[in-house]
This record gives sequence, structure tokens and C-alpha cells, in this order.
Amino acid sequence: MIGPAKIVVRYASGKMLKGYSQDFSPTSLNFHVRRNEGAGSEPGQLVSLRDLKAVFFVRDFSGNSTYDEQKMFMAGKALSGKKIEVTFNDGEVLVGTTMGYDAQRLGFFLFPADDQANNTRMFVVMAAVKTVRFL
Repeated sequence: MIGPAKIVVRYASGKMLKGYSQDFSPTSLNFHVRRNEGAGSEPGQLVSLRDLKAVFFVRDFSGNSTYDEQKMFMAGKALSGKKIEVTFNDGEVLVGTTMGYDAQRLGFFLFPADDQANNTRMFVVMAAVKTVRFL
């Protein structure tokens, strides 16, 4: 069994929630976020994908504020999927690759261009997206 995913939930309103989830699915409208990694008896806070900007699957909750994440692809690096740039309604820009972009779906997974970034992957909610550009 796979352990809970370490995630940072970013709401379209700007609110943020950090915790762990074991029931996130891109095909489900809702999932739970727990503050603690251990399963326990409490399912956690119920989160609706419709309220979100994105779900960030992270290495560390605090990240590295001194690290300047690269928004470009390394030359010669083997890639899976299509290169894409996503601009959110709030102006934030993410660059990475995707194998499941479909504007008609609720969202899609994006893998960052920078392998050293704190995010290992992101689930982008289409309602929070201003533009998508294939690179």
C-alpha cells in the first residue's frame, strides 16, 4: 500500500492548506487532507476540487525560499509528454510537461520542468487557468 501523499492545496481564493492525502483522485470531485501523516481515525478536512487552483505534491512543506526554480527545460533532458506553460487567473506561471491535458476535464497533471523544484507534480484545476500554451 502506498503511503499518504504530502500535498499543498491552493484554493482559487488564495487560501492554502498543507497536509497529507490518501484519497486524492483526478476523477473524484472531493478528497481529504489530514494535518498529520499517520492514518488515525480522523479522515481529515474534506476538500472540493471545484474550489481549488491546484494541488501541489511536494517534497517538503517549507520548500527552499532561496532556490530559484527554473522555468526552462534542460537541453538534452529526456521528457515524457508535451511541454506546456500554464498561466493562472492570478498571474502565476508554471512550466512543465503533461500527458493528460484536456480543456474539457476538471484538471490535469503537470510535471515541473525543473527536477530540483520542491514540487514533484501538480494537479492543475482548469477553472483557475487563464491560458495554456504548448511550447
